[in-house]
Amino acid sequence: MIWRFRSGAQWREIPAEFGAWSTVHNRFRQWRDAGVFEALLEGMIAEAAKRDEVDLSLVGVDSTTARAHHDAAGVQLGEGVLDALEKAAEEEKPRSKGAPRRNKPGKKSKLIPNEPNADASGDAANSV
Repeated sequence: MIWRFRSGAQWREIPAEFGAWSTVHNRFRQWRDAGVFEALLEGMIAEAAKRDEVDLSLVGVDSTTARAHHDAAGVQLGEGVLDALEKAAEEEKPRSKGAPRRNKPGKKSKLIPNEPNADASGDAANSV
């Protein structure tokens, strides 16, 4: 298992001297499910804490899995801005499939209502 994670290789690339890759992978899954790795990590942290060797400067958090609230980033919003953003988001709800588009003010529809075979592209000649 250590070789696999150190090399970054796939499970199937484990050298034969370590045994069948499927056996190694199954053992890894069993240990993961049993909490062996968490227990090892907690034990190492406890031992380091006893020796006063814990260095929190090495701790990192990936922001893709730990989202922060916008207040945590120091964002300052004026009064009513958040309400306006929420209202705008509410208005932009996705249409259900096949639902007609709402035209924006000042925009013309692509449909040509006077022609009986008009399609969404406005090209009546290609419609059959």
